[in-house]
Amino acid sequence: MCCRGGSRRSVVTVVPTRRFLPLPTTGYPFDVGSLPLSPDTLPSDTEFLSIDDVADRLGVSTNRVRTLIRDHHLLAVSHDGYPAIPALFVDEDGVAKHFYGLVAVLIDGGYTRDEVMEWLFTEQEDLGLHPAAALHTDFAREVIRRAQAQAF
Repeated sequence: MCCRGGSRRSVVTVVPTRRFLPLPTTGYPFDVGSLPLSPDTLPSDTEFLSIDDVADRLGVSTNRVRTLIRDHHLLAVSHDGYPAIPALFVDEDGVAKHFYGLVAVLIDGGYTRDEVMEWLFTEQEDLGLHPAAALHTDFAREVIRRAQAQAF
């Protein structure tokens, strides 16, 4: 078939330039899809919230909670095969005060997500409680100061 001026239309073939490799579905790190989760090595008495529970408490969608986890504004573990957020990270006003900053200091200081989770639930003998619980007390500033000193 000819077009105006006697030229023929050419067919453009699109060739993909990128190859996508399949992602591992099991093993470390315990990711659910693209959701980064730490292994559940927390104390047995730790109370957990599901992503739906956290979304209800924060008044946001579950997708927003997943984004907070991906961006390290919240940390989660793989608890019984499901993503779970320790209840200490959320209070009646939303995410615990100073939590964002505390996690940012530790991650910027070279800690991995798993090491941050371990540090948050390791009891500080002189405080008598672990840093995640101390965020809800008058020791919150002391916890942040210690995180700054340890991370750098």
